[in-house]
Amino acid sequence: MTGFAGASRPTPLGLLNVELRTVNSRFLDLALRVGDELRNFEPMLRESIGATIARGKVECRLWIQRQAQAVAPRVNDDALAQFAALAARLRQAVPDAQPATVADILAWPGVVESAAADVDAMVAALQGALKEALDALQASRRREGDALRRVLAERCDAVEAIVAQLRPRVPEILAALDRKLGERLNQALTPALAGATVSREEIVDRIRQEVTLYGLRADVDEELKRLATHVTEVRRVLDAGGAVGRRLDFLMQELNREANTLGSKASAIDLTQAAVELKIAIEQMREQIQNLE
Repeated sequence: MTGFAGASRPTPLGLLNVELRTVNSRFLDLALRVGDELRNFEPMLRESIGATIARGKVECRLWIQRQAQAVAPRVNDDALAQFAALAARLRQAVPDAQPATVADILAWPGVVESAAADVDAMVAALQGALKEALDALQASRRREGDALRRVLAERCDAVEAIVAQLRPRVPEILAALDRKLGERLNQALTPALAGATVSREEIVDRIRQEVTLYGLRADVDEELKRLATHVTEVRRVLDAGGAVGRRLDFLMQELNREANTLGSKASAIDLTQAAVELKIAIEQMREQIQNLE
């Protein structure tokens, strides 16, 4: 599911900022954008985000916003004195040497000390900001999930309505098919067997067998029952909550299989139209399920 959240905490180095963005993905795809001074916290970020989010393309940004009140760098007097002593000895040994510039002095190791941040304080600030951002992100994703659940429930209603309309019509459709097929077989076989030794009763019995066999192959009651069962399972999974995306993906495959079978068995325009409507509703559900975790 899509979502956005951010949080910040003050630290000795400045304002620590965490920003999270998520978009749809079948698996967890985590990308970190972390400032150089915060690279050591990448494992903590991955562990915390992976423990909270199971599915989606997640981008996490972590950076320090420097502030005027943050502790400024300072000059280390001991290191500066050591540099001055070495420079004096160098001038004695090499009188023609160029004097050191300010840049040379600042570049000398240890002369300038950056503010040393308390590691425990930084960890606590990061944990607090990350938890706040994750909580806000999950709340946003839950709101989107509730909206998607309502959409999926409406599509389930549509599938159930199609099945409910078809069930009373199936016996009538099969009966009409039996009559039509019986008439055609009778018209085709009777003249051809007029001079044969086969009796009228045997012809009628053979026609009845063929009609019955075709009727069994054209019966869609089993497919309608399985469609209703799968829809019931979709509702149960949605009501249970949690990470439901993969389970619903599988159920969409099963629903689509039954709709295809229904279409292949269609012996009347009613069944053909119903199969098309079912496939549209199932495809609409499948597209929305790609947004669920």
